[in-house]
Amino acid sequence: MHKVLITDPIASKGIELLQKEPDIEVYNEPEIPYEELLEIVEDFDCIITRSRTPVTKELLDRAQRLKVVGRAGVGVDNVDIEEATRRGILVVNTPGANTIGATELTMMHMLTILRNGHRAHESILEHRWDRKKFMGTELYGKTLGIIGLGNIGSQVAIRAKAFGMTVLAYDPYIPREKADRLGVRLMDNLQDMLREIDVLTIHAPLTHETRNMIGDAEFELMKEGVFIVNCARGGIINEEALIKNLESGKVKGVALDVFSKEPPPPELVDRLRKFENVSLSPHIGANTHESQENVAVIVAQQVIKALKGKSPEYVVNAPFPDLSVLTLIKPHLDLAEKMGRFMVQWAEEGIREVHIEVRGDISEHFHPISAAVLKGILEEVVDFPVNIINATYVARDRGIKVEELSSEDTPDFKHYIKVVVRADGSEKVVAGTVLEGQLLRIVQIDKYRVDIEPEGILLVFENKDVPGVIGKIGSVLGSASVNIAGFRLGREKKGGIALGILNLDDQVPEHVIEDLRGIPEILFVKQVVM
Repeated sequence: MHKVLITDPIASKGIELLQKEPDIEVYNEPEIPYEELLEIVEDFDCIITRSRTPVTKELLDRAQRLKVVGRAGVGVDNVDIEEATRRGILVVNTPGANTIGATELTMMHMLTILRNGHRAHESILEHRWDRKKFMGTELYGKTLGIIGLGNIGSQVAIRAKAFGMTVLAYDPYIPREKADRLGVRLMDNLQDMLREIDVLTIHAPLTHETRNMIGDAEFELMKEGVFIVNCARGGIINEEALIKNLESGKVKGVALDVFSKEPPPPELVDRLRKFENVSLSPHIGANTHESQENVAVIVAQQVIKALKGKSPEYVVNAPFPDLSVLTLIKPHLDLAEKMGRFMVQWAEEGIREVHIEVRGDISEHFHPISAAVLKGILEEVVDFPVNIINATYVARDRGIKVEELSSEDTPDFKHYIKVVVRADGSEKVVAGTVLEGQLLRIVQIDKYRVDIEPEGILLVFENKDVPGVIGKIGSVLGSASVNIAGFRLGREKKGGIALGILNLDDQVPEHVIEDLRGIPEILFVKQVVM
């Protein structure tokens, strides 16, 4: 008999699912104090929490029987993931449970700022009848741009089309077939989409790629009088640029459920308050009775699968039954994940296919290593935790074709991992190995042989192999106070094309990248954050 302790409030439907299982005994203690929990946790096989209960090392030390931690929600900041993994405890969560809630909040905000609903409401409360003042704009016939065509973005697209809108989307990680099924025109680049739209809505995770994705340059491309909605993640829209374009009138209305810092500083709220057509809410996308019910049902389903020895879809960590195996291949898992992270930034377009080779004496551990590569790629793409258990599921859901090859034969190294990704019309290659059992190295990038430690900030560039190039790059970086910590060079032949890699102490601002691109001998430059 599995004993499950619920330590935070969840909807009754989730509790009922657990209670129907004949081999599960449920204890519902949604207000249990932490000190009391410490005293009784040793008797339980699973605990289900929300954000109130801290699942600490101290708690896990006492939880001798614990097999599963179920987090009713997406965030797992209150769970010591590393300690749970070390102990072989599965941590599961519930991404996607709030899809409809977030979708409908987006539509509410969109209608509010186009039809002045919030301002009209306030005028009535002030005993005014200013009908002419609230001339609105219809959704019908307008063009909506969606950044991120995942679960929520797709649902927004369906509803926008029902309003008679033309829907464009930018998502380099979604197959064109999915957009076609939705009746959405998938754009090849963000800039082209921004030029056409009347309304912009964002449904993407906050990653290195999307942080400050909408800034001054992007607003410059948009039509006069554009409307902006963000119910995804704060930090994707540069708030200073947004306020500047509200002041100029370029942005006619804005609706925000999320902010770069939450709760937003009073000074930011005060600056937004002065604009008439601004609709704000305190990150309430998941705050519906139905979403909370979905969260409870999904966490119950995940816990039941885990306790029955099946593979849940939403595992936050990836423990191994035999911890000696984890110790044996951990450096290779770390390398594989870093190679995936490198690839998703190195590829210029959305990744459509991934070919993974694992060779040498690690070939028997091919599946977790391959999944670690996918984890590195997908963590930059989705807004929920990905691990080596669910990475394959997520890749398939995103329409990414995965090819796998394992062999005991290896060309130059005792063990060897190679990743080839294919995007629209391009192919990128990275290969790596582990030296002396613990030294992670990237040994190939595209056609170039290299020797790189995949850590920190890398500036990767192709250049004509002529004297003086490195000096020019160093001068530009030095002027920007960016320190070079290391340098590696790969080339096919003297006087041809070379690939240079700089290890940097700090990230390079975008305007400095542009200066580097202006060096005549530089053919290509890319910053990669490992």
